[in-house]
Amino acid sequence: MFDVTKKKPAKWVGALILVLILQTPFAFSQEDKPKPKKEDTNIYQQLELFSMVINKVLKGYVDEVTPKTLIYGALKGMLSGLDPHSQFMDPESYKEMKVDTEGQFGGLGIEISMQENILTVISPIAGTPADKAGIKPLDKIIKIDGKSTKNLTLNDAVKTLRGKPGSKVTLTILRQDVNELLDITVTRDIIKIQSVKDAQMVADKIGYVKLTQFQDKTSDELMKALKELDKKGMKALILDMRNNPGGLLNEAVAVSEIFLGDGKLVVSTKGRIPNQNKEYRSSGPAPYPDIVLAVLINKGSASGSEIVAGAIKDWRRGILIGTTSFGKGSVQSVLPLQDGSALRLTTARYYTPSGVSIHDIGVKPDIEIEFQKPEESPKDVKTDKNAVVEDLFDQSAPAEKDNEAKPNSLKPPLLDDNQLIRAIDVVKGIMIYSGKDKPPAVKEPQKEEKKKQKKN
Repeated sequence: MFDVTKKKPAKWVGALILVLILQTPFAFSQEDKPKPKKEDTNIYQQLELFSMVINKVLKGYVDEVTPKTLIYGALKGMLSGLDPHSQFMDPESYKEMKVDTEGQFGGLGIEISMQENILTVISPIAGTPADKAGIKPLDKIIKIDGKSTKNLTLNDAVKTLRGKPGSKVTLTILRQDVNELLDITVTRDIIKIQSVKDAQMVADKIGYVKLTQFQDKTSDELMKALKELDKKGMKALILDMRNNPGGLLNEAVAVSEIFLGDGKLVVSTKGRIPNQNKEYRSSGPAPYPDIVLAVLINKGSASGSEIVAGAIKDWRRGILIGTTSFGKGSVQSVLPLQDGSALRLTTARYYTPSGVSIHDIGVKPDIEIEFQKPEESPKDVKTDKNAVVEDLFDQSAPAEKDNEAKPNSLKPPLLDDNQLIRAIDVVKGIMIYSGKDKPPAVKEPQKEEKKKQKKN
């Protein structure tokens, strides 16, 4: 038997580890350097242990392995042991992550995370293969193509789920309130993310827009959609962020700015070192500071969508309707490394304008209402909704003008959405109470009439 227990570690290994530490771009500055605990001060002793293990594996493992393989494996384990969102990305994984934020990639169309060391769906992205196949928020992925996901890292899970467009993958799902495992087969496809969808008038003077994700130019696309709805007489808006997994922080802030006044705090971040303590405020006048606003959220709303929802709620700028959001309130900094790899490191947590952390808690809606499946709706309601569908496709019906909207102008997929219907009712009530649904019953005298009255 090959015995290396008495061999001393190669000196180059310890030197390599030390060089890696010194060359890390996230090195703390003197003023930011945290005070280490006494038991952790002897880093060189720990590095000696680490280099000894690497040396033993290099010389004694049954198959030949490279130092790079061992170092990468160690880094992956180190980062995954911190929290579910920190990870080491090899060059290939880092490239994939950058493609994600550009809005087009190959795969299933789901945002995943680790909860209690179990691969968990944050939410399926609307219109993607995962969404169409019936994947739901908080589904636990127990197996992928029959192989257990136990001990599978988040990075490796993403690699496994992705593949050539047209290929299939079977997910074994454990779903809440279901006492058996579900096998769901999903066909991979090129995922093109349309962050702003379904802009339409859902009732008289009430507009509706769905935000699926926060990516580059999402705020610009939203503004474009709102201007189009303005032309149709929009006086109130329902912003749907259900199953929105988040995305770019700057775009979440930019979307909030559309509805908040100048200088309003949108979100703050707090970390262990001072340069992670930041405040993000709205800049410039809000294009829609007074529009009646309702925001739909659910357990699939995470990160960026929770930032927007938290700001809207804390400033009492709108009404939140739905169910409590996911609770992904940590900040990940992406730190590129010299060989094309990168660290995705949790460096801070998000706090709403009132100073509340949403991490593992989520944002609670003002009006809580669970989504009711269409098949659970009463029969008489279904009959009414079917009648509305027939009206929508009745070619003999007179065409409506661009600046008008029918009371039942919901597109067919939205007709069975009880949360949206509740939001419409709430918005109507606010509009009636505030008088924004119609002009004042009594008009103020014009300036010239007032002058005449004063002379008389």
